[in-house]
Amino acid sequence: MPLGLWTLSALVCGYFIVQAESGNRGLEAKRALKIKAFALNQELSAVKAERAVWEHRVGLLKSDQIDRDLLEERARVVLGRVHANDVVIIAP
Repeated sequence: MPLGLWTLSALVCGYFIVQAESGNRGLEAKRALKIKAFALNQELSAVKAERAVWEHRVGLLKSDQIDRDLLEERARVVLGRVHANDVVIIAP
């Protein structure tokens, strides 16, 4: 009888040790989550930097800093549109 209890307790302890290492909430899962969190933090930093660049660019287009005619001209160039009074010359 005591040998059976020792065997059973060893198996139960072994099960919990294996689950602590490789289970859904084990050490391997914790490492994977840390790697994913690091990648997401890197992506967040990149997005914040891009947002700062765009906020700076939008800030340059405020009405007190740029002439409306220059803004309209730049918008037409970017969008590929022309005004009704513009003369368009298409080069071959």
